[in-house]
Amino acid sequence: MSELPPSPDVPSPRSAAAAAPPDWSTVDTVLLDLDGTLLDLAFDNFVWMARIPEIYAENNGLSLAEAQAELMPRFVKLQGRMEWYCIDYWSRELRIDVAQVHRAEATRVAWLPGARGFLERLRASGKRLVLMTNSHPRIVEIKQERTRVLDWLDKAYSSHEFGSPKETQEFWSAARAAEGFDPARSVFIDDSAAVLRSAITAGIRHVYAVRHPDSSRDPHRHEEFAAIDAVSDLA
Repeated sequence: MSELPPSPDVPSPRSAAAAAPPDWSTVDTVLLDLDGTLLDLAFDNFVWMARIPEIYAENNGLSLAEAQAELMPRFVKLQGRMEWYCIDYWSRELRIDVAQVHRAEATRVAWLPGARGFLERLRASGKRLVLMTNSHPRIVEIKQERTRVLDWLDKAYSSHEFGSPKETQEFWSAARAAEGFDPARSVFIDDSAAVLRSAITAGIRHVYAVRHPDSSRDPHRHEEFAAIDAVSDLA
């Protein structure tokens, strides 16, 4: 499953001031979330909050409301664990080909406003751009087919490679060993509060929260972090 919350955060006004960009001369590496940071989380929320419950209802002779009432507690129980993000796990548990559902709805995959231009500007300035995602590699492949997002990045890592999600320090230890980035000269951008807290604990100097990860929903408040409406606010 991708990095979607079990329920939307408390909305905040669009007019809230964006946090100031870092001093880019002190930054070598930009670590980036995928869903809700570069790509619109509306796709993932539609798949998991609408299509999966609809298919589950059809397969099990339930109403949509009954299916949602059964599934939501199961989703919430595993939030932040590897099972939460594992489409193989959910395919077995729900008896649904989760990857195929994503592929069937792939026309909904889209960039967030300004994200591609942001990557272009940072690449031109010589920054190393690295994807750090909890998304399953097969789902990343589907999104790559639609957007070519990985073409803009120097390297991509999924937590499935490390066996620990971004919410844990085990992930950050493994990511640092694999990538060799200096936390003191790095920026990390994400939309998940739990992940952002973990990145701060890992010592990443510049951490930013995205307030508008899903174009179809109200923004997140993210009062405890330096917050931006979109990555384009930073460059």
